[in-house]
Amino acid sequence: MNSTIPLWVSNRHIHLSKADAEALFWEWFQLTPIKDLSQPWQFAAAECVILKWPKWQIEKVRILWPYRPQTQVEILTADQFKLWVIAPIRLSGDLEWTPWIEVEANWKTITLDSWVIIAKRHIHMLPSDAEHYWVQNNQIVKIKCEWERWLIFDEVVIRVTDTSKLDTHIDTEEANAAGLANGTTVELLPNEEIRFYEKNH
Repeated sequence: MNSTIPLWVSNRHIHLSKADAEALFWEWFQLTPIKDLSQPWQFAAAECVILKWPKWQIEKVRILWPYRPQTQVEILTADQFKLWVIAPIRLSGDLEWTPWIEVEANWKTITLDSWVIIAKRHIHMLPSDAEHYWVQNNQIVKIKCEWERWLIFDEVVIRVTDTSKLDTHIDTEEANAAGLANGTTVELLPNEEIRFYEKNH
């Protein structure tokens, strides 16, 4: 069985709700695509925001499309020291009891009450992929990286949807630790026991 999976590396970014995008820019505002992302029908926009909390800031944080029901900020571990904020490691959408932050763009500022996370590494799959790899949605697995810096990552969550493209997502800090880049591959490893991701743990 082929156990290799392509890799996509993510930097810090923000997913905006439509309401927050219009609050920062203007009514009926549309993002400007500059780069397709690994998942279907998603892109990085030319527009960026500034993250602020409360005296420190990070500029040029890229906005990703599509819009989300809730705005979500995904930062790197090192960004916590720049912003003086402590963010939990969570899957996308698992936002309860996360820290607040201010977002500035177009000379306007909004305050997000509880929407900042560090993205938990994960693998996007179709149901057919999950069947091929003998895994289930939200199952925790390991991946082996055999490139410049040989490394095994544990606590990787399987995310199965009908619209996914097979892809492993890690952030730039994790990629740098293993000498990885977009276009490389990782190997899915079986776990000794079957475990699943639990929200807000």
